[in-house]
Amino acid sequence: MPIWIGLGVAVAVALFARLSGLDRDRAFYPTVLIVVGHYYVLFAVMAGGGTELWTELAGFVLFAAAAAIGFRASLWLVVAGLAGHGIFDVTRASLLAGRGVPEYWPGFCLGFDVMAAAVLAAFLLLGKIRSTPA
Repeated sequence: MPIWIGLGVAVAVALFARLSGLDRDRAFYPTVLIVVGHYYVLFAVMAGGGTELWTELAGFVLFAAAAAIGFRASLWLVVAGLAGHGIFDVTRASLLAGRGVPEYWPGFCLGFDVMAAAVLAAFLLLGKIRSTPA
């Protein structure tokens, strides 16, 4: 069930961004990647921080870097970052302790991330958003 909710929320966010014009700026989807990339840092802080926080910060830096580089070079890197974060969501528990991560979160975030990546890829292929800066 969480994955379906994540998929639906991503579609709702994409529709809202399209209808309101927020996604006319190439910075929208890189910002989404930065936001989804930080949640495990938030969960680590909520669980009391410690060494787990530093591990989560290292992961966040990778996704934030993909967002920044993708914004400057090609939004296809942001597509890869969003899809990669979805994969990270489902494999993360086997790699990191994850105190503070809600039980439903990996499925929800997988759904959101993969759908956001698919929407951005579709917009790029349809020419609705430019892949590279003008």
